[in-house]
Amino acid sequence: MVGPDRVALAMFPLESALLPGEDLPLRIFEPRYAALVQDCLRSAEPQFGVVLISRGREVGGGEVRCDIGALARIAECIETGGGRYVLRCRVGERIRVCDWLPDDPYPRAMVQAWPDEPGPAVRAEQLRELEDQLLALFERIAAARGARLPDRDVLLGTGEAAADTATRLYSLASRVPMGPADRYKILAAPSAAQRLSALRDAVESIAAVVEFQLSE
Repeated sequence: MVGPDRVALAMFPLESALLPGEDLPLRIFEPRYAALVQDCLRSAEPQFGVVLISRGREVGGGEVRCDIGALARIAECIETGGGRYVLRCRVGERIRVCDWLPDDPYPRAMVQAWPDEPGPAVRAEQLRELEDQLLALFERIAAARGARLPDRDVLLGTGEAAADTATRLYSLASRVPMGPADRYKILAAPSAAQRLSALRDAVESIAAVVEFQLSE
């Protein structure tokens, strides 16, 4: 866990934006990230930060990194030999990078927890409207493909017990087929109300694309 004070943390830049509550499988083969895994496993809390790469690639270094990310906790680690590992991680709370440290031997940064900032409350009916938007989008895609959708509770996870509104919004966002830029906007939204707005915009944009593609 990372608190409000700045702490040094191992970092793993990725080409995708991870949201709190998601699973993160990783195959480690680069020596620098093998060292990261070894150091994490020696610590009391085997965790590292994950951030989106805004320009560049995961392999080789020299990438440009975003400053909002999340904690990833190692739930399972299998060593496959030759300095290679297979990890199963769980993405946790959101973090903000305050300063990047030298990559020695892997990316590191001074980070602090970034919980949602105060803002207008997200009402239950707003969440329901968003769920209805998502369901309509999935039904449109399924109809075009001749596919059959599971029940609403399964599709949207409405039967899950969410600890709070932020958790529920992240859960819904993880089900939307959107790109890294939209996922990052949702992750980086300062408050729950702004996250709701960003997610609604993303769903509307995807729906417009789907309608355009189906009209051709």
